[in-house]
Amino acid sequence: MARPTPLSGFPEWLPAGRIVEQHVLDTLRHTFELYGYAGIETRAVEPLDQLLRKGETSKEVYVLRRLQEDEAAAAGHPEQGLGLHFDLTVPFARYVLENAGRLTFPFKRYQIQKVWRGERPQDGRFREFCQADIDVVGAGELPFHYEVEVALVVAEAFARLREIGMPAVQVLVNNRKVVEGFATGLGLTDVEAVLRSIDKLDKVGPEAVTEQLVSEAGATGDQAVALLALAELRGSDVVVVDQVRQLAAHHGADNALLESGLTELAQLLEAAAATAPGTLVADLKIARGLDYYTGSVYETVLVGHENLGSICSGGRYDSLASDGATTYPGVGISVGVSRLVARLLSAGLVTVTRAVPSAVLVAVTDETSRAESDRVAQALRARGIPVEVAPTAAKFGKQIRHADRRGIPYVWFPDAGEVKDIRSGEQVAADPGSWWPGEDDLMPRVIAAS
Repeated sequence: MARPTPLSGFPEWLPAGRIVEQHVLDTLRHTFELYGYAGIETRAVEPLDQLLRKGETSKEVYVLRRLQEDEAAAAGHPEQGLGLHFDLTVPFARYVLENAGRLTFPFKRYQIQKVWRGERPQDGRFREFCQADIDVVGAGELPFHYEVEVALVVAEAFARLREIGMPAVQVLVNNRKVVEGFATGLGLTDVEAVLRSIDKLDKVGPEAVTEQLVSEAGATGDQAVALLALAELRGSDVVVVDQVRQLAAHHGADNALLESGLTELAQLLEAAAATAPGTLVADLKIARGLDYYTGSVYETVLVGHENLGSICSGGRYDSLASDGATTYPGVGISVGVSRLVARLLSAGLVTVTRAVPSAVLVAVTDETSRAESDRVAQALRARGIPVEVAPTAAKFGKQIRHADRRGIPYVWFPDAGEVKDIRSGEQVAADPGSWWPGEDDLMPRVIAAS
């Protein structure tokens, strides 16, 4: 059979890369659970009419159908028109509506799953990738303090990952009320066009954004200049809030909506300064172009790797879902796990102590004594030590070289009742009922690359 051609955009990590990914997932999961978020998982498919509510994503949806489907017979069938989910928000909204009577609100959930998007693969962008989301959803109302909490939860998770060599992060935050209030204070009415334009500032630059503000949002030249001045403001303390107030006063853009957003932004910055100093940074050009965000918005970048784009984003939405009688507001944030892991690996930022779980290779003297080697292995496994038995009864030197190639630190010799650390050469008498490997050797570890 000819060597298969790789499919771009569908990452498949080697064993060492998978250990890195699993460590990231375990760290996120552990941190989420420390804050009381319950894990859920939803189906991979949703009805196309639900997936296509945001029209700009229609070209990215993968449609699900059987290879030999009878289209005429399938017409009108409830399973006709299914697509793979492209994020975890749409399925979560459906999940909340279907289970509202059995959930306790505010409902805090985390969800770690694969998603699929039919976009052009490039650095950090895939067609199949893993996301890790947290959301808090209320029934009818949701207190603002949860907008603070979700930002600090991911900040803590990323801080824990610093131990393995991940760079520091900056969680860039803004509040949609600030941009909306400032824009309406200037006299602009198409606020969504303003938000979409400002959200593209880093991608297309100020000149192109100015043109869009004039052509698409109906701004005058002076209004566009004022909006760009707002977008340029940035800071990690409440001084930036005062700067916005001064700018608004200068342009006569003060109003209650702007002040409400600034008050919330200040609370978020003050809370972050106390628990994660320097991590949250107010960046007034962060707008999150999707129109369902209504309050705090977040984007997260790796320091020194800003060209990767955001590895974690989200915000407050006042209408995650509605059943006609009750509206369910929420706030959430999503970590692009595959994008993060891809950069950790490609940039050589992290490494693993070994690519296999086995801490011990039990040698085989000859095939007639393999049962004794298996007995030793089972005794070690019963105590939680990962073990494998040598594949053949080759000379001991060859078995040791086999362990070394696999990164296994210890070789056990059943006949002698001894175990050897093949890194140091030290060989000692050992009993499988009591011996224990070094603390750092029990399982493979992810560490900072030297």
